Amino acid sequence: MKILVVEDDELIAQTLRIILSDQNYAVELAQDGQAGLELVEMFDYDLMLLDVMLPKLDGISLCRQLRSQGYQMPILLLTGRDSKHDKATGLDAGADDYVVKPFDTEELVARIRALLRRANSSTQPLLEWGALQLDPSSCEVIYEDKLLSVTPKEYALLELFLRNNRRVFSCDAILEHLWTYDDMPSEEAVRTHIKGLRQKLKTVGAPATLIETVYGIGYRLKPLNARHVPTKIEEKSTSSEQSPEYLPEYPPEQSPEHLQIIQPQSLTIVAGIWHRFQAKVSAQVEVLEQAATSSLIQSLNLELRQQAKQDAHTLAGSLSMFGFPHGGDLARNIEQLLGSPAPLSLDQAKQFQAWVMGLRHDIEQPIEEQNSESTLANTHPLLLIADGDRPLAAALASEAEKQGFKSMIAPDLTTAQAVLHQYQPDIVLLDLEISSNSQESLALLSEFQRQIPPIPVLVFSSQASLAERVEVARHGGRFFLQKPFSSTQVFEAVNQVLKRTEPAQAKIMVVDDDPKIVLVLKTLLEPWGLKVTMLQDPLQFWETLEACSPDLLILDVEMPYLGGIELCQVVRNDIRWGGLPILFLTAHTEVAVINQVFAVGADDFVSKPIVGPELVARIITRLERLKLMRRIAETDPLTGVANRQKSTQDLDEMLSLASRHQQPLSFTILDLDHFKQVNAQYGHAAGDTVLRQVGYLLQQSFQSEDVIARWGGEEFVVGMYGMTSEEAVQRLMPLIKILEQQPFYDDEGQLFQVLLSAGIAQYPQDGNDLRSLYRSADAALQQAKKKQRLTDFAIAIYQ
Repeated sequence: MKILVVEDDELIAQTLRIILSDQNYAVELAQDGQAGLELVEMFDYDLMLLDVMLPKLDGISLCRQLRSQGYQMPILLLTGRDSKHDKATGLDAGADDYVVKPFDTEELVARIRALLRRANSSTQPLLEWGALQLDPSSCEVIYEDKLLSVTPKEYALLELFLRNNRRVFSCDAILEHLWTYDDMPSEEAVRTHIKGLRQKLKTVGAPATLIETVYGIGYRLKPLNARHVPTKIEEKSTSSEQSPEYLPEYPPEQSPEHLQIIQPQSLTIVAGIWHRFQAKVSAQVEVLEQAATSSLIQSLNLELRQQAKQDAHTLAGSLSMFGFPHGGDLARNIEQLLGSPAPLSLDQAKQFQAWVMGLRHDIEQPIEEQNSESTLANTHPLLLIADGDRPLAAALASEAEKQGFKSMIAPDLTTAQAVLHQYQPDIVLLDLEISSNSQESLALLSEFQRQIPPIPVLVFSSQASLAERVEVARHGGRFFLQKPFSSTQVFEAVNQVLKRTEPAQAKIMVVDDDPKIVLVLKTLLEPWGLKVTMLQDPLQFWETLEACSPDLLILDVEMPYLGGIELCQVVRNDIRWGGLPILFLTAHTEVAVINQVFAVGADDFVSKPIVGPELVARIITRLERLKLMRRIAETDPLTGVANRQKSTQDLDEMLSLASRHQQPLSFTILDLDHFKQVNAQYGHAAGDTVLRQVGYLLQQSFQSEDVIARWGGEEFVVGMYGMTSEEAVQRLMPLIKILEQQPFYDDEGQLFQVLLSAGIAQYPQDGNDLRSLYRSADAALQQAKKKQRLTDFAIAIYQ
């Protein structure tokens, strides 16, 4: 299906092009109404997205003109105006629907699908031809209950045939419907795609002639219940399809299992477009800044005012789409303020200035930070690769993606500093040879360490002298690697460093009646990612403690009504809170007071006046010890993956998230076959080696946000958010293949191998809670064990 987008805001136009192309539409762009009219007169379009405010010919006038000339394609208007009168005007002009900027892209795509269904006189969203079904809402193609793996162009071909099931399409007509005029290939591309699609239909049991050739004309769907005698040309074509010269639109290593999987995350798409157009947006805000400054000195001329109003209108329509809703609101306020013909008063000019300052601050925030609450994808740590060796940097970036990191490459010192100040990476790989002056490289290392909190840096160099290692340590480097090295070595080091330097993300409760201390502590601790709850009235201590559930408690010794020593005793006497770390703050330095503080159970003691770095260091050290103890308590000591108690909590949280966002979740049970025989025949030491290897392979095969755990004995579980059971199978197959080919040896050097079975269940189809998902996955596991070795992989999905 081909869509024409007529939009003068390039930022919105490019966003729509990528999002709609991702939904398998062919998209063409026009930047003004006159260009849109000319394209409609030259080419056929299935739908038009039309902005109302356009140069040369506005959207309403263009809509009227198209309808008066007899064009019937659905028209969806886009506008920043939300009044009933504007909507009525657009609909009276012949538009079929109306969307107000900023719009939700998911809603927009749904409206487009609805208009296309209506235009094709189909009340059913599911397109069918015999046993062939195509669902436009999920982009799935099914033949006799078998999911067909197709590329976007193959999908578009089928949709074209199914929506026009009695029409014969020539190669030229197919090219015009499915490709844009600026990237249209030759007719051979159509024949190649037809050939590949026929071959895939054959693999699921459909006749290759389901798409039949009409000699001398083109292609169509074979009429239902019609007997078809192939021509010699078709017989030749069919025989040649045994090894089709098919070129997929995605590299083979990225080939999707089915179309829905390959659609990229919308936030990732939007972020990429935002970074392309950020300079243009900044220039538009600069115009607003000039207008605001001029208004303050009463020198705002009409030309600058009109330009500022237009730029504010553009920003109001686009910023919210990119995760800047506050900026969009500010731009809309500015547009309304400048819309009045009256000169701005001094108060209005001051308000204008404040809005523009807020807008500038908003757009300079990283888009990843703006959208951090919207998607799990953005929880991936950001890795900065500061290295002038581009092939090495590209290889590390590729491996980073596989390891679950976002990555950015800085080929020089200036770029690395810019990334530091704009994006605040979570960890840095720094090649000391990024600059010919080693002192400049070390200065950059020191700059990363001056951040609050410091950014961990792994340094690598072709030199590895003791003097160089000492310099790196002095400047704060956390790890040193000598070239050459493998990417596996690099990311083992990265993961180790991240585990040591994870943000505290801890909750601290401070009880102190001095408001100045309260302010100082919040200022000191919050930049380190610590959530601070302050309490000045000790009589409300217990209620606040229960509500806050802190990881560490800070108490003042002397307070009205109840002192810190009494509160410490109360905490230590409670079964639930007895192990809570407690740090005392006090102006008393007498030995008797210090002894009393530690006698009642304090963990540490800091004297007033507070020395900021000392207090932060003591708190961070205490929290790291606490984190280490918790990690030990939550980790299976043999395999290094989570234990049953910890993973159960994580899986319950993941299920809540899946329920809230209506996402699938796959739950897998993995079990080593005949493991008791392994222990009996080769010894428990050999069995432990197998379990450790399975734990290692699981951690290497899955991402950091997946739940990986050992639930006892030889049983492991894996939970994957946003994954269907079919997708989970694709993730498991390489793991099982590696394990089955992995040789193991006992103490006497005797070789043996192990087999692994898996059972998979999916939320919510196979269960709404962890217990029911476990039962379903276990039933699938038993089914898999029965067919072990009868198929390539012993995996079963609960049905």
